Amino acid sequence: MNHRITALLSVALLALPLSASAETLLIQRVQDESAVALPARGLSMAEVEARHGAPADRMDPRGGQKRQWPTIHRWVYPQFTVYFEKERVIDAVLNKADPTEVGPKPAIR
Repeated sequence: MNHRITALLSVALLALPLSASAETLLIQRVQDESAVALPARGLSMAEVEARHGAPADRMDPRGGQKRQWPTIHRWVYPQFTVYFEKERVIDAVLNKADPTEVGPKPAIR
């Protein structure tokens, strides 16, 4: 019986580092985001391009079918993606660090 308890404790202890590493990854991503100078909300497309250069990819715009659905433009840079509405930044988010990172689904093209 003592061997069973020891075996169960060993298995439980092996599982602990896995959850701790996942938390570390989240903390590291939050720290990475604060270290990257993301474009601020309200900047124009021209201001973003002047500060960060030309984007690696200008994705096809989405939306705009109705007045309530504004057209959203997306510019992809190596570290982040910028979302524009009416030529102004509405959000900027970090891209995945590598393909194995768990995060948002890839953008629809």
